Amino acid sequence: MPAKFQLKKGATGKYRFVVLSSNGQVVATSEAYERKASALAGIRSIEKIVASSAAVEDTTTKEWAEAEAAKKAAKKAGPKKAVKKVVAKAVGKVADAKPSAPKKAAPRKAAPKAAAPKKVARKRAPVRQQPQPISTPPDQLVPKI
Repeated sequence: MPAKFQLKKGATGKYRFVVLSSNGQVVATSEAYERKASALAGIRSIEKIVASSAAVEDTTTKEWAEAEAAKKAAKKAGPKKAVKKVVAKAVGKVADAKPSAPKKAAPRKAAPKAAAPKKVARKRAPVRQQPQPISTPPDQLVPKI
């Protein structure tokens, strides 16, 4: 069952991906990622686990946007051969395009190290001992008042 991953950028500017089944229905949606590289890493981890043969459709590229615009224009214009050629050409570019390598983030500055917390010795609970048997016969016991 060939699946497909679709990478999207939301209105908030965060990236997420969906896993589509072979009939185009959404199977799973990821969490929101701040960076595109993080979302692509999430896709790679899912590929390793579940669907190693799935294709990745990156909807954040300029080529994809052009292909979508051409598809919409083709629907509005009707079945014209010239428009179909433009759409086929644009879709071919997207299919042939390799996903761009994610940009490397600038190295983060190391946070100042805080003093290690002191280890606190835990007190052990006292071991509960069995009560000593009563050595006084029951008839000689006097109740405490």
